[in-house]
Amino acid sequence: MTALTVRLPHSLHAKTRELAARDGVSVNQFIASAAGEKLASVLTVDYLRQEAKLGLREDFDRFMRAVPDQPDEADRG
Repeated sequence: MTALTVRLPHSLHAKTRELAARDGVSVNQFIASAAGEKLASVLTVDYLRQEAKLGLREDFDRFMRAVPDQPDEADRG
């Protein structure tokens, strides 16, 4: 494990302490979890962008034509 010094504005540090306590974890665990969630989010977007580059518009159009034309659930009342 690596130690890291992070400078936070007082208000952000206070809210982080508050939420960590509410979750029953240390501030360190809370920040490590938040960093992990952010990494997962960014890596997911990167993956989806890579996959999208491999897609073909013709395939998309073919699949969309196969979907029945029905109103959305919200429009049904």
